[in-house]
Amino acid sequence: MLRRLLQLYIGLVLYGVSTAMFVRADLGADPWNVFHLGVAKLLSMDIGTVMIATGALVLLFWIPLRQRPGLGTISNVIVLGLAADAALALMPPLETLLARSVMLVAAVIVNALATGMYIGAGFGAGPRDGLMTGIHARTGWSVRSIRTAIEISVLLAGCLLGGTFGVGTVFYALSIGPLIQLCLPWFRQKPTLSVAPQTEPVA
Repeated sequence: MLRRLLQLYIGLVLYGVSTAMFVRADLGADPWNVFHLGVAKLLSMDIGTVMIATGALVLLFWIPLRQRPGLGTISNVIVLGLAADAALALMPPLETLLARSVMLVAAVIVNALATGMYIGAGFGAGPRDGLMTGIHARTGWSVRSIRTAIEISVLLAGCLLGGTFGVGTVFYALSIGPLIQLCLPWFRQKPTLSVAPQTEPVA
């Protein structure tokens, strides 16, 4: 349990750090962060505060979908935003295109590692992923179609609000799936089986 908790919270902190890295790279972010950046710009708020508010709002949509949040869900709402703001306070702006490009690539890699860690810990889906699985469970629509519709919707909304869309957004879309598929098995926690006598089958 301790290992799972550490993995959960390290993963969530790293996810927040990856958000700050996208901001400092300023070459385009993933769709949800394009939305967060757009709202933050419109309302003159810290991106971390917007992330927390958005996560809480998305949780409200879980109610009609009859989704139940877990520890990982609630932690996701709170930790991501706090970690993003803290990381931004420590990261200076980058001037050169080379430095920003390196930061972009690093942000995608850190994001994939973080996703593998917090999902692999097994404490429940984040608000946004739970929205996807909840709609799937209630409607029977394919996960791929639902995920695509949600991502496109928040991306368009973020762009209209002034969020940062760019080459980083495209790079994220093309690379994050394969990277998470690679990282997730590294962090997926397996239940520990108790040692039983060899004359009895292990349940």
